[in-house]
Amino acid sequence: MPGTLYLIPNTLGDTEALSHVIPEHVQATTAALGYFVAENAKTARAFLKLVGAQHPLSRPLQEIKISELNVNTPSDALLGLLQPLLAGEDAGLVSEAGVPAVADPGADLVRLAHQHGIPVRPLVGPSSILLSVMASGLNGQSFAFNGYLPTDAALRSKRIKELESRSRSEKQTQLFIETPYRNAAMLEALVANCAGGTLICVATDISLPSETIRTMTGAQWKGLLASGKAPDFHKKPTVFLLLGQ
Repeated sequence: MPGTLYLIPNTLGDTEALSHVIPEHVQATTAALGYFVAENAKTARAFLKLVGAQHPLSRPLQEIKISELNVNTPSDALLGLLQPLLAGEDAGLVSEAGVPAVADPGADLVRLAHQHGIPVRPLVGPSSILLSVMASGLNGQSFAFNGYLPTDAALRSKRIKELESRSRSEKQTQLFIETPYRNAAMLEALVANCAGGTLICVATDISLPSETIRTMTGAQWKGLLASGKAPDFHKKPTVFLLLGQ
C-alpha cells in the first residue's frame, strides 16, 4: 500500500505563535513524518523547528529528508519525489507560505499522486486568499484569484480594467498579488484605473502581528494617497481585491 501525502499549511510569515495559526493536530501529524517535499528546504526546516518545539519530531531535524519542488523543477522529476510514498512511507507537502498546491507548484505533484493511487489528505491552516476574502467585506460567494498582474504599466492598466469590468458584470470579487516591493505601484495603478465607486481591499501581513486589512472605494483610496497616508506595506506580502459597483 502506498503512503499518504499530507498537504501541510505553513505560516504566512515569521511568527513564534505557531499554535495561533497551525492547529495542534496538524502540528502533531507534521511532527510524525520523516519525509517532506517543500519549495525551499531551508525554510521548511525552520518551520519544522517551530513544530518540534511543541511536538517531538519523528527523528532529529538533520535526519529528516526534504526534497525541493519549485518552479524550476522539471516535470519528469516529479515521479521521483513520490517514490518514498509508492514504497509505503507517509510524506508531507509543505509550501513556502500558506497552503500547498494553491498558487503553488505543488499542484502538479498532487495530481500525479492521484494518478498513482496515493491517498491525499489536505490539512487545515492559513490561506491568504481565503482570509483576505473573509475580511474584505466583498463578495465571498463568487471570487477569482488571478495571481500576478503584468509588470508593464500599460499592460497592467489594461488588465486591471478587464478585471474591474468582469467584477462588475459578474459581481465577482477579483484577487491578485504583487511582488512586495511593488505594492505601492500596484495600489497607485488601481486608483488610477478603477472607477471611484469600485471597492478596493488591501490585505497585508495576514495572520501576523503587523496585519492590516482595509477596504475603501477607489475615490477614498485616491484621497488617502493624495494626503500622503499610504499604507505601510512596503516589502510586506499583500493581497489586493476589487469589486466593481
